[in-house]
Amino acid sequence: MTLTPSGTPSRDRLWRGDSSTSHEWVDFDRGAITRRYDRFAGIIPLFDWLFFMPPRFREKAAERLQLRPGDRVLEIGCGTGRNLPPLRAAVGPTGSIYGVDISAGMLGKARALCAQNRWSNVNLLQQDAAEFTPSDPLDGVMFGLSYNTIPHHLAVLHHAWTLLRPGGRLVVMDAKLPPGLGGRMVLPFSLWLMKRTMLGNPLVKPWEDVLRLAGSIEMEQYMFGSWYICAATKPTTAPA
Repeated sequence: MTLTPSGTPSRDRLWRGDSSTSHEWVDFDRGAITRRYDRFAGIIPLFDWLFFMPPRFREKAAERLQLRPGDRVLEIGCGTGRNLPPLRAAVGPTGSIYGVDISAGMLGKARALCAQNRWSNVNLLQQDAAEFTPSDPLDGVMFGLSYNTIPHHLAVLHHAWTLLRPGGRLVVMDAKLPPGLGGRMVLPFSLWLMKRTMLGNPLVKPWEDVLRLAGSIEMEQYMFGSWYICAATKPTTAPA
């Protein structure tokens, strides 16, 4: 499904609720996020099962990047490296993979995975994704279950977009509230659960942010709309 934008851009700010809801989400600071993910580094595979991740979800997200052997790709929020195998399979030994995360504990697991597989073309960095700058333009950028955990997600998204070459692809893969009554019913539980586990703001809608930036997106939903892959291609020509 391809979508085109409408409405006006939103600003990067904390969500404080509005007159139609009593729910509130205040973004966690970088230190709190880092400490939480350091503690969770050893049990991340459990969350795939706990949140009912669809089969081959990570592989499908990597496929939407449309990478080729020799390409350069960045994963923002690479965590323990669970998306690295399909990304490595796509770019091959001649490509370059960059993984950025703020959690040393998560990156330790990712580095062990790279060492185990003897991947010499995976570069893992502990830093803010808004400050990452590769030596050459990228062919692909993926937000791997990370967009909703980033307090300054719009700044990171816009920076990532500048790193892409014209024709490059950006993909956001994540879980979300299902549409309609079901989403409204599970919202209180989702807010409670996220604050105690992954720190992902369920009220952020990444596909809307990407749509405003890219002009059109491809949106695929799974498990009754509880999981999605959003993809966009950077135009090869500047808008008139």
